[in-house]
Amino acid sequence: MKKKIVSILIIIAMAASLVMACRKDDKLTEITLNEVAHSIFYAPMYVAFEKDYFKDEGLKVSLVNGLGADKTMTSVLSGDAEIGFCGSEASIYVYNQGAKDYPINFAQLTQRAGNFLVSRNMDEDFTWSNVKAKTVIGGRVGGMPQMVFEYILKKNGIDPKNDLTIIQNIDFGLTSQAFASGQGDCTIEFEPQATGLELEGKGKVVASLGIDSGKVPYTAFCAKKSYIEQNPEVIQGFTNAIQRGMEFVNTHSPEEIADVIAPQFAETKKDTLIKIVTRYYEQDTWKDNLIFEEESLNLLQDILAEAGELTARVPYEDIIIREFAEKALNK
Repeated sequence: MKKKIVSILIIIAMAASLVMACRKDDKLTEITLNEVAHSIFYAPMYVAFEKDYFKDEGLKVSLVNGLGADKTMTSVLSGDAEIGFCGSEASIYVYNQGAKDYPINFAQLTQRAGNFLVSRNMDEDFTWSNVKAKTVIGGRVGGMPQMVFEYILKKNGIDPKNDLTIIQNIDFGLTSQAFASGQGDCTIEFEPQATGLELEGKGKVVASLGIDSGKVPYTAFCAKKSYIEQNPEVIQGFTNAIQRGMEFVNTHSPEEIADVIAPQFAETKKDTLIKIVTRYYEQDTWKDNLIFEEESLNLLQDILAEAGELTARVPYEDIIIREFAEKALNK
């Protein structure tokens, strides 16, 4: 009899726990985050997911891969996603098109480009002059990958229009497959695609655009002006979670970071994941805070202007908001 009573009490306790868990989940604010790509480059964000930092802030965040900054921005503007994560050039374009409810950047994640030049020549002793007269699979016109690539070429005295051929009509998510099938002498790739091409014996990583371009405000989180005004507590909680992810990657080893984000990249072998995280870690990819500084926006607009993609310079105070990142840093 006693055993039956104990069993019943255990069942009741378990049921109560499930009810409490459901109630707790019901209190979470659900939002959608549209990311420009799913890459190990964005490790601090995935740490926030895997360590439940968003849940700690009362948020349930659904992650969607936009497969390109233009698509991510369309998702934000249409309301399909509350928050977008992509290059801030996309928000500048929208602002300059005259949109009233334009996206505002509230947190900068990366401070270097996250892509690499992969060459088909496995024995190449690379310098940037090697790309002359070559065919390179590049990025979308007006996108950060392509503009940073052109920025580096010009720094090295290479004319992007006349000294080489750059393919720009391949979908963002298909460039590595195109290269593996035989297109181009080189390709610009994020991780894990760059290392994947090496492991397949299809190419060799010969240069880091993040190192050769210097520090640039490559990717940031944004939301529509109206959404930020109406939901400051959501933006603050989201920023707090990302800041914790940032602090984690800046205080832990590549092996420890790889352990945490491994579920986000289940198709990537552990040793490969560690190799890629180490590559980003050693080139100082991630900021130690999320504040998008004015000089960073100035540099970004210089790059856009040099690429011929800037119709007018955007005021810092119109397109950047610092308060959420500052509060997250001082929490």
